[in-house]
Amino acid sequence: MSDYIKIRPATGTWVVRAAGAVIGESKNALELTEGDYPPVIYFPRSDIAMAFLDASETSASCPHKGAASYVTIVAKSGPIVDAGWSYETPNDAVAAIKGHIAFRHDKVAVENV
Repeated sequence: MSDYIKIRPATGTWVVRAAGAVIGESKNALELTEGDYPPVIYFPRSDIAMAFLDASETSASCPHKGAASYVTIVAKSGPIVDAGWSYETPNDAVAAIKGHIAFRHDKVAVENV
């Protein structure tokens, strides 16, 4: 992996909250740093309440990570559209994030507790 992207275990316990509910908690999250961007926490799918996530039609492409698929959180107060994303088949250099989901900080709370 180049120096542009670094992936390491995220220290501590991480939670993701949406619409007042905890939808994930993990001691096995990963922290991805990319260039000058703020770090992003990637949660293992096994630590997320996947029943609250629906696939979105939104997708994106990153030259470093590959094709991203987005998810919408189905909350009691209504859908939180494109609240998270994952790389189903990430590029080899970032293969560690396969099976993980990251969330948008402007739509949900991602916290180290």
